[in-house]
Amino acid sequence: MNRTRYGGRNQNSVSFRTQARVLGPVSNTIILIVLACLLGLIYLTQVTKTNAYGYQINGLQQQQSKLQTEHDDLEVASARLQSLARSQNSSVAKGMVSVAPSATVQN
Repeated sequence: MNRTRYGGRNQNSVSFRTQARVLGPVSNTIILIVLACLLGLIYLTQVTKTNAYGYQINGLQQQQSKLQTEHDDLEVASARLQSLARSQNSSVAKGMVSVAPSATVQN
């Protein structure tokens, strides 16, 4: 059988050609602008999230430093109270005798 471009009897007489669709320069420009806007929006959302987390972290760090200062103050107070109790209950303190003044010295 000899197949040619033109069909013979009982064959389709329409031939389909596939054409490559090409976007024009205006369509390309519009697509690039839309993509640039999308990238800009994504960038802005990420920066906004980062800033929000930065504010939270800053607040938590301030709270941590305040609590650390309070903890240090409580440690000093605890050490002061424990030192008084230890010195009163020590064997050296128990061995001391209280002395009352017996006389005064005159010039």
